[in-house]
Amino acid sequence: MKNLAGLMKQAQQMQSKMAEMQEALADLEIEGAAGAGMVKVVMSGKYNLRSIKIDPSLINADDVEVLEDLIMAAVNDASSKVEATTQEKMQDVTGGLNLPAGMKLPF
Repeated sequence: MKNLAGLMKQAQQMQSKMAEMQEALADLEIEGAAGAGMVKVVMSGKYNLRSIKIDPSLINADDVEVLEDLIMAAVNDASSKVEATTQEKMQDVTGGLNLPAGMKLPF
């Protein structure tokens, strides 16, 4: 029974750390870029798009598709970075728990 109490305490501590991490991720700003930095986006750690910067030389009414593709690529770049950052911070919180393949926290 003593081990169960200790396990419950560890679970509560982990839950508290995860809540703190979630708050920190919401405040985090991660930049994604495309077109050699001609399109930049800033995204929170919760995948909320905060800003988009477009080099004026890309604005051409005759070639909107290129700009659309670069914006999409920059957003995808930022999303990948958010995912990597989240996984890194999650490992810090879980203390290297060996979770089954495919299982992500928070559940």
